[in-house]
Amino acid sequence: MQETDPHAAATDLDAFVRGLPKAELHLHIEGTLEPEMVFALAHKHGVKLKYASVEALRQAYRFHDLQSFLDIYYEGAAVLRDAEDFYRLTWAYLERAKADGVVHVEIFFDPQTHTERGISFDTVLDGIWRALTDGERALGISSRLILCFLRHLSAEAAMQTLELALPHQDRICAVGLDSSELGHPPSKFSAVFERARAAGFLTVAHAGEEGPPSYIYEALDDLKVSRIDHGVRCEEDATLCRRLADEQIPLTVCPLSNVKLAVFKRLEDHNLKRLLGIGLRVTVNSDDPAYFGGYVLENYLACQRALGLTRTDLVQLARNSIAASFLPATVKTKWIEEIDHRAADPGK
Repeated sequence: MQETDPHAAATDLDAFVRGLPKAELHLHIEGTLEPEMVFALAHKHGVKLKYASVEALRQAYRFHDLQSFLDIYYEGAAVLRDAEDFYRLTWAYLERAKADGVVHVEIFFDPQTHTERGISFDTVLDGIWRALTDGERALGISSRLILCFLRHLSAEAAMQTLELALPHQDRICAVGLDSSELGHPPSKFSAVFERARAAGFLTVAHAGEEGPPSYIYEALDDLKVSRIDHGVRCEEDATLCRRLADEQIPLTVCPLSNVKLAVFKRLEDHNLKRLLGIGLRVTVNSDDPAYFGGYVLENYLACQRALGLTRTDLVQLARNSIAASFLPATVKTKWIEEIDHRAADPGK
């Protein structure tokens, strides 16, 4: 009997997953800032870094929790100074996403990270938006832009940021909530999200990564979100899991990020497959891939190896990503039909 070549099998699976049309729904654009670009932009702007080399900075990307990551994340963002920097950052991500088979992205950006250090809201938005526009034209990747409020700052500061966003509803699709979760429940921002919804923005929120299941309830009931970003701690509450399954509330899960930040000790311990198995609309995303060592394709493939995902599971995750997006229904149908076509003909 002929032996199966494991390398060939892995290559075939890589090609199969890469070929599945995918949406990425949990991606912080500032979190795609690779060390090489940090040094290039620091040189451009005359910013002195405390790391001697690209490799020294990369070695610093070892975190024991969310806060230790955020400390270096905000430090790295300090090299982003003008619209061209934000364009360059976004374009580099889009090229990587294209290579991973991503057809649609819904990108988070954190304007407060930049306005707090004197960079104008318009500078940030203009650079990102121009790259997204070029990405759709040149790469065929559609996109939506989601403004995230930094939850470790005050609700008043979030409201001021919302004011800055109101004139840009043609470019900003939704608002979200990120940064340090513990001690900053979603309900802290109820009034901000109420105003955002009244203005026509969709809403999402990080909840249930470090924070307890109660934060997921608050995001659903107080903020009226369309999706939960992360949400992996829902498994601690069976009633919540049933609700998420019944209402098909998407979870934008980031497996490699979860392990890097010690939400799970090993990828083999991750609950993604269990959540998928009980009918939750789980999606796979990369979060802050420059810091967590893996873009979206790497997250899919790593989960396949660690959790024993079948091709059926991988197809379902790709379908979920499209279904959970803010794309129009007709476009969702087109991409899901393409996923099913490729699944039926894996050699395509």
